[in-house]
Amino acid sequence: DFDSKKKRKVAEIYQALNSDPIDVAALRRMAISEGGLLTDEIRCKVWPKLLSVNTDDLPPLPGKELRENNKDYQQVLLDVRRSLRRFPPGMPDDQREGLQEELIDIILHVLKRNPQLHYYQGYHDIVVTFLLVVGDRLATALVEKLSTHHLRDFMDPTMDNTKHILNYLMPIIDQVNPEVHDFMQSAEVGTIFALSWLITWFGHVLSDFRHVVRLYDFFLACHPLMPIYFAAVIVLYREQEVLDCECDMASVHHLLSQIPQDLPYETLISRAGDLFVQFPPSELAREAAQQQAERTAASTFKDFELASVQQRPDTVLRQRFRERLQGEERTESIWTKPRTNRFVKLAVMGLTVALGAAALAVVKSALEWAPKFELQIFP
Repeated sequence: DFDSKKKRKVAEIYQALNSDPIDVAALRRMAISEGGLLTDEIRCKVWPKLLSVNTDDLPPLPGKELRENNKDYQQVLLDVRRSLRRFPPGMPDDQREGLQEELIDIILHVLKRNPQLHYYQGYHDIVVTFLLVVGDRLATALVEKLSTHHLRDFMDPTMDNTKHILNYLMPIIDQVNPEVHDFMQSAEVGTIFALSWLITWFGHVLSDFRHVVRLYDFFLACHPLMPIYFAAVIVLYREQEVLDCECDMASVHHLLSQIPQDLPYETLISRAGDLFVQFPPSELAREAAQQQAERTAASTFKDFELASVQQRPDTVLRQRFRERLQGEERTESIWTKPRTNRFVKLAVMGLTVALGAAALAVVKSALEWAPKFELQIFP
């Protein structure tokens, strides 16, 4: 039953935390698998391990002098004041106002220590999630590490790299459901509807905080591009709604930008992991780069390609998938088929859903480089 499964998972998490050295691979599996990390108390212990943050050497709390002559202060202040709905309903005003002040200080502290980073609207939606879960001092350390890695592209002076990440969305959809892909292309809807999803890790668009932190468990344990895979599975989940929509930009954009609040999150998380296994970023990079070249200045992403090679998941992923297909007539795998029949794609999806446990394990191992933070994935 649920309670026994939860107790068993809690025991496994603490066993991984207490091992010497800490079993980060097991913690990643726990964060990805059903239910995620379960409680904020556990997140306070596990999130730092997933980001390789030393909790024994946290930075001191920032002082108010950060606000003096700070070029970002006014914009941060405006955004934080508008963030009322990101705090638990019923929270006393004085408590919320105190947290908002802490939120401002965390953001300004990270920006001052990392002048190469540029504030963007939506950043505060990510920071407030960490603040509410782990408190101001630990949140400052976690957000700084996250900002120099997973969020690095969003904090460039221009949106070129953010647009490039968005360009992965349509190739993922095309691999799974060409009909939806072609419909969206005909409607010329683009990918801007998913921008706020991506740059806030869905924190801005989901009203239930439990769902937000569940996704953060998943994203912290995975590849920095996992949020775009999750965006793709949301669109794919809404296939019938999309195809029933008027085929014009305004109608499709309006539909997709209104994200449902009752999504089957565990199912979609599992599906996103499966899609990452089937279509890792290195397999989609060419098509995404082609879209980038058509719309913005071309980006070579040499460091990204280097990271993709060094993480070495693709060989393992393909091998596991091919083993699953042994004995079937479909000897040419999906890696080389240009545009197979939609129903074949869906049949393949059915197979990979059955591979959920293997997929989670491989997604974990695919990013074992992540805690080292030795490579700047996106320059």
